[in-house]
Amino acid sequence: MKHTLSVLVEDESGVLSRISGLFARRGFNIDSLAVGPAEKDGISRITMSVRGDNRTIEQLIKQLYKLINVLDVQNVTNIPCIERELMLIKVAVTPELRFYILDIANIFRAKVVDISSASLTLEVTGDPGKIFAIQQILNQYVILQIARTGKITLVRESNVNTELLKKSLNYNNNSLYS
Repeated sequence: MKHTLSVLVEDESGVLSRISGLFARRGFNIDSLAVGPAEKDGISRITMSVRGDNRTIEQLIKQLYKLINVLDVQNVTNIPCIERELMLIKVAVTPELRFYILDIANIFRAKVVDISSASLTLEVTGDPGKIFAIQQILNQYVILQIARTGKITLVRESNVNTELLKKSLNYNNNSLYS
């Protein structure tokens, strides 16, 4: 199972290296990693996605707490969160294809950030599912380049799980047509 960890650390050189070393020594691959300043000066938030069972992740969290400069570790996998990711994707276009790519961009609320006679570069921001979906659709065209950020996440203070709401709304909408 994929877990999302939110780690607050002191903003010191070598912290990320120690954390990634801990993961490497234990044979874990970090699927997604994003680091940036947190709400207080001198503190950074590291958001990472890691695969493992609950027991293994609990052990990993205990090991993270033992590292110097680690202030807090939270497994936010089963907590209602806001998740976002950014992708830049450059697609080869011809005059005939340009309309179709722009139509897809419009549906996904992607921004055109660069355009030439031979390519179109889109900026897509959203939850990881949206990023995955547009990439899958654009795979039918010639993708020239992709750059993605790691997933970032914050716990929802409202405690509302929007994933459950989406499922509920889809169920209710589907039952209207049954």
